[in-house]
Amino acid sequence: MSAVLAAPALAKQGAPFRVMPGFRLSLGFTILYLTLIVLIPLSAVFLKTFTLSWEGFWHAVTNERVMASYRLTFGASLLGAAINAVFGLVVAWVLVRYEFPGKRIVDALVDLPFALPTAVAGITLTALYSANGWFGRVLEGQFGLKVAFTPIGVVIALTFIGLPFVVRTVQPVLEDAERELEEAAASLGASALQTFTRVVFPTILPSLMTGFALAFARATGEYGSVIFIAGNMPMISEITPLFIITKLEQYDYAGATAIAVVMLVVSFLMLLSINLLQAWARGKGGKA
Repeated sequence: MSAVLAAPALAKQGAPFRVMPGFRLSLGFTILYLTLIVLIPLSAVFLKTFTLSWEGFWHAVTNERVMASYRLTFGASLLGAAINAVFGLVVAWVLVRYEFPGKRIVDALVDLPFALPTAVAGITLTALYSANGWFGRVLEGQFGLKVAFTPIGVVIALTFIGLPFVVRTVQPVLEDAERELEEAAASLGASALQTFTRVVFPTILPSLMTGFALAFARATGEYGSVIFIAGNMPMISEITPLFIITKLEQYDYAGATAIAVVMLVVSFLMLLSINLLQAWARGKGGKA
């Protein structure tokens, strides 16, 4: 009560009023926590990599087998994130804009990749898409399309684990969107497609890009759900995280951290680019 009464006096004196005081303490705790959880482990990766000479580092990160794993990991991650950007938007739209029986169940199923252990997801997908699985039997028998133990299986696994990131970032924005703007566009003669592309889509674009970036970042480091369905054939379906594990099992810690540094830098640049695009999109929306 006394704090409430003192608030106007503080405001008159020019002192900022905060509901939760203790900025210095909370800031110090934040920096300490991030240092212990993020900065020190990442620094250890770089420091271990620096034990290699430049020639050793270049050889470790650019040999033919590693390059093939890069192409598969980053290519499949981008493709999986792009698929989720499209269909995750559709799922979020359906969950927000429509009422139907079993809606709560569908909404809960979106979070299943979060709760399901990745190894269980990998085994399940492998069983479904193998030559004797429910889906794999049809795809391979009727269409000649082999999914399990191929790069296609990797894309499916990475799409599975990335879906919740897109849906859960777009869904709140759609819920808060002003329906009046859509109704105004319709009253002015805009078609449904024009209303979506010019009114709705610019509003949800920053959140959609955030979901895409999160899905991509999650996919690049995924191991458990991919390791079973990939087949792990060198130069064909071997992902980079598996190659790092192989290096560790061979006690080549410097080589493993060198490959990890490349993945870290590429993922950071990808996230930075997405953040810059988001800032540009927000600025363009604000000017509009």
